[in-house]
Amino acid sequence: MNQHKAPSQPPYDNKDTLHASTEAILRRFTRNASHPTYAAMLEVGRAQKTIFVARYLRLRDLQREIEEGLNVMESSNGANSVIAYGKGGEIASNRRDEQEMFVLCLRILQSALVYVNTLMLQDILGEPEWAELLTDADRRGLTPLFWSHVRP
Repeated sequence: MNQHKAPSQPPYDNKDTLHASTEAILRRFTRNASHPTYAAMLEVGRAQKTIFVARYLRLRDLQREIEEGLNVMESSNGANSVIAYGKGGEIASNRRDEQEMFVLCLRILQSALVYVNTLMLQDILGEPEWAELLTDADRRGLTPLFWSHVRP
């Protein structure tokens, strides 16, 4: 009969299921950083990072795609600084519930800004002279994340 000694603290996040989160698994291994499985996981991570960097250096399309994603995030952060202009855009409270409310309101306002901008773009692009003027590349470059018309 095979009897295994139960661990003192199971790595499961939810006692009703038998699924462990990545953090729970890593917590078990970080107690003993020399554990062979932990060392192997670190090596796999390094190999994946090396492969990604090699692909990034080799593929111009991947570089462009990542750069475009970064530009979108910078644009999003710029919009946030326009929307939340008071006190330098900083959250004025140390209370967690007020910080969460601030972030949620900021997301709602940013979504509203994008919605209004999308409606304005649709109106303008619905005019026949714009349909003839814009190329496919121009259309792909359009984004509703602009805020030059917003005055704090």
